[in-house]
Amino acid sequence: MFDEIRFNTIERLPNYVFAEVNAIKMAARRNGDDIIDFSMGNPEGRTPQHIVDKLCDSAQKDKTHGYSASAGIYKLRLAICNWYKRKYGVNLDPDTEAVATMGSKEGFVHLVQAITNHGDVAVVPDPAYPIHTQAFLLAGGNVAKMPLVYNENFELDENRFFQDLVNTMKYCSPKPKFVVVNFPHNPTTVTVQKSFYERLVALSKKERFYIISDIAYADLTFDGYKTPSIFEVDGAKDVAVECYTLSKSYNMAGWRVGFVCGNKRLCSALKKIKSWLDYGMFTPIQVAATIALDGDQGCVDMQTKIYEKRRDVLLDAMSQAGWDMGKPQASMFVWARLPKEAAHMGSLEFSKQLLTKACVAVSPGIGFGETGNDYVRIALIENENRIRQASRNIKKFLKEMQ
Repeated sequence: MFDEIRFNTIERLPNYVFAEVNAIKMAARRNGDDIIDFSMGNPEGRTPQHIVDKLCDSAQKDKTHGYSASAGIYKLRLAICNWYKRKYGVNLDPDTEAVATMGSKEGFVHLVQAITNHGDVAVVPDPAYPIHTQAFLLAGGNVAKMPLVYNENFELDENRFFQDLVNTMKYCSPKPKFVVVNFPHNPTTVTVQKSFYERLVALSKKERFYIISDIAYADLTFDGYKTPSIFEVDGAKDVAVECYTLSKSYNMAGWRVGFVCGNKRLCSALKKIKSWLDYGMFTPIQVAATIALDGDQGCVDMQTKIYEKRRDVLLDAMSQAGWDMGKPQASMFVWARLPKEAAHMGSLEFSKQLLTKACVAVSPGIGFGETGNDYVRIALIENENRIRQASRNIKKFLKEMQ
């Protein structure tokens, strides 16, 4: 009789496409297969030593083991604001315009829960990092998707974006209350220029919607490209917040440290809901994160160079294997169209076969949205030797398909 009891919120979530590939991957590993894993954006390197040392030093102090501040200790919030000032020339108030979060994902989800009324609509470009859509469903809202259109260099087609966004605003009922943007983009790696945010802020003020900008991969840029922040635009704090994480740039994925900054009203809502839901990160982690943001940024430059070299090795090796891919300017991913031999399969079936027959794991593009079905996402988390081994496996796999 308990089958009649429904859990409507969780039932709104779709099945997790990546779980199918993960199950095959784990079974293969239990069977002793050597899986070269490009499927998850999980940095494999250790956190820089000066950050680890500060964690250990702080953990030795008696007063750092109690409950912490849910919005982040003051010194961390100040370091966040210093990061923005140094990187973008932007002034933020650590008391009202910065909230430390347990990674950007937690901050994004709790922000959405705090500001979404039942039935509210958010516009999210497709494909998308899954939580950018599912957070609104969990909060009782709805999502209006629009295609993300870009050129062969993975640069956003600004005119098409705003044409589609204006049409969505015009024809969607109820009128969208939020627009989510994520550049450098996950999964596609698409980038934008400051002019994009100038147009977006102007449109938001005209059409009266809030902007949630995710710049998780802001530091990981190549070939002279630099990620802009929405707050470089005058008046952006009136309408926007921005999310960031230390997971990628500082190799701190397991530490779960991020932040949300900007609009005072939205930051206040996030702080209020977090005050009910958590007691903040372990204080030594926050102290170490302060050192990461305020300290020598050479570790970030080094990490960026590692991803850039892996990108170049992967593109060259895969081309020799018969799989040509576009060259991203940013992030830790390559967004690769399915090779011609597998174009008929769709991304999920191709990913399964690549795993079982070539021992290479990638993320199927369909898991990021319908428009991703002709692609897979490849995370640059394996070293150069493993990348070359993967290309040899894939070359054999593709040859057998001909």
